[in-house]
Amino acid sequence: MINPNLYLEITAPVSLDHNLGKHFRELARFPSSRALFGSELYRKLKPEIERLLASITHEDFSPAPPVRSPERRESIKATAWNIERGKCLPQIIRALREENDLAASDVLLLTELDYGMARTNNQFVVREIASALRMNYVFAPCYLALNKGSGLESEVAGENLQALHGNALLSPHPLLNAHAVALPNGKDKMSGKEKRLGSQRAVIADVLHPAGKFRAVSLHLDAHSTQSHRRRQMKIVLDHLEALRPALPVLVGGDWNTSTYNSRRAVYSIGGFFRRVMMGVSHVIKNHYVYPERWFERGLFGDLERRGYDFRKLNELGAGTLHYDVKDLAANVNMGDWVPQWCFWFINWALKENGGRCSLKLDWFAGKGIESDPAHPPRVVADCSAAREKISDHDPIMLRFFIDGEEGASDRQ
Repeated sequence: MINPNLYLEITAPVSLDHNLGKHFRELARFPSSRALFGSELYRKLKPEIERLLASITHEDFSPAPPVRSPERRESIKATAWNIERGKCLPQIIRALREENDLAASDVLLLTELDYGMARTNNQFVVREIASALRMNYVFAPCYLALNKGSGLESEVAGENLQALHGNALLSPHPLLNAHAVALPNGKDKMSGKEKRLGSQRAVIADVLHPAGKFRAVSLHLDAHSTQSHRRRQMKIVLDHLEALRPALPVLVGGDWNTSTYNSRRAVYSIGGFFRRVMMGVSHVIKNHYVYPERWFERGLFGDLERRGYDFRKLNELGAGTLHYDVKDLAANVNMGDWVPQWCFWFINWALKENGGRCSLKLDWFAGKGIESDPAHPPRVVADCSAAREKISDHDPIMLRFFIDGEEGASDRQ
């Protein structure tokens, strides 16, 4: 349904409102995308569905930018965060406004944001964040949700309104030439309990920072996919960036779902877990889950380096960003939507010597034409939620960087 090579340049705010909600229940009855696309109902609704899923919208809540000396070489502060729909929105806003490592970010690369979903009180999550932080935002919907979500989300009160879910870029500085690139799905989004139309989309914009213009990409790769599929999605983004003119320094960040697993189907994940148990649970936890670039996801990271993108100096290597605990009810209910219940006994047994916990490194930065600020090393902001309640299933990652050499100098203003 989505052309993977499609990108839409933003010209004016686009309305994401629609009247499709009355058809959601009937659309959700189809067991596969193929069955749905062949139906008379879908053919009738297709123009409006495709309009929404090819849209990108923006607003500007930022005040006039402060006057800064263009001669002073200053580091640029970036935060990437999968905010888990925005279910803990007040706490997320507070963290982005007040946490020392997150406050005053020059660019936010956010993934998993709802608009009009019952699980997030039908709020327009990115608009609430941008308004509170006085930032510009660009938002691209990825999915039109036909039901309330997965796991415990399916039990929330109320009904979806706009029923959209997507990715975003935010900045107090102007965002120019904003557009989105659609990525192919790793599995049929209509074949499971959670029914959705659409696909992941990378959100791209040029950030007009006083230190120089650079290109930012908020990127969420598919969770239920193979390692090779995630690599293919990244290649599509890199190919697109390579073709853009003028060439600019680039920062790519977000949740890349580098779990080390082939998660396209539950049976593949189960088989993969057995393999990792045979390798030694503690060995895998320490040497692979938090270092996916070493082996299981080496193709994706190798492609980045061959294209001239650095990731090793732009991330806190070996620091997990998603932490699984066998006692986490929400995570287990969500997993229970697609893996058999007997698997949980095996997982509990395998993780017993590790306190029932393990961490994965799913969230990353990569960049070209930029260099990390040595005075402020990149880090996973692991204490963002530890001191209080858990506000997302992912930890945010933070990077301070300089635009390298003269590539961005001609665009300084």
